[in-house]
Amino acid sequence: MAQGQGNKRKDGNREQQSRTGDPDLKERLVGINRVAKTTKGGRTFSFAATVVVGDEKGRVGHGMGKSREVATAIQKGIDNAKKEMINVPVINGTIPHRQESKYAGAHVLIRPASPGTGVIAGGAMRAVLESAGIKNVLAKSLGSSNHSNVVKATFNALKSLRDAKTIANTRGISVTKVFQG
Repeated sequence: MAQGQGNKRKDGNREQQSRTGDPDLKERLVGINRVAKTTKGGRTFSFAATVVVGDEKGRVGHGMGKSREVATAIQKGIDNAKKEMINVPVINGTIPHRQESKYAGAHVLIRPASPGTGVIAGGAMRAVLESAGIKNVLAKSLGSSNHSNVVKATFNALKSLRDAKTIANTRGISVTKVFQG
């Protein structure tokens, strides 16, 4: 890399130094909110950071950290995200079926896409889907644009995804029977 370029990737986004200690996990900062509390002595400012952590192989988690300093808030968010990791069924780089979900005012729609499509999604949803290792997906955020609620709605949608093997086990049949007839 050229001198002075830092750790800038081809797509223009900056990679963060890994704070997790686990080289497989990659964290993405979705958003930081400055929160003010009015007290007798004036206003006290603190920060709330929403973070997504994933291994890009089907495991992803999200967390929120609050602190008086930004760096501490981000670290707390990463720690919470590692505790809340879920497994997402990723089949050939996409999701197994269409899924819709809501959380508070946020409403998200996720659809599988053919190879080569890429991740068609907005900011908060893109961070979650890319961290989960989904390469081809069509996603739309409807309703609220609050990044915290959009992340939670996206997680609800990803938790609800089921692959063919899971459905076959639930019904008590083998996967080969499903495709034979």
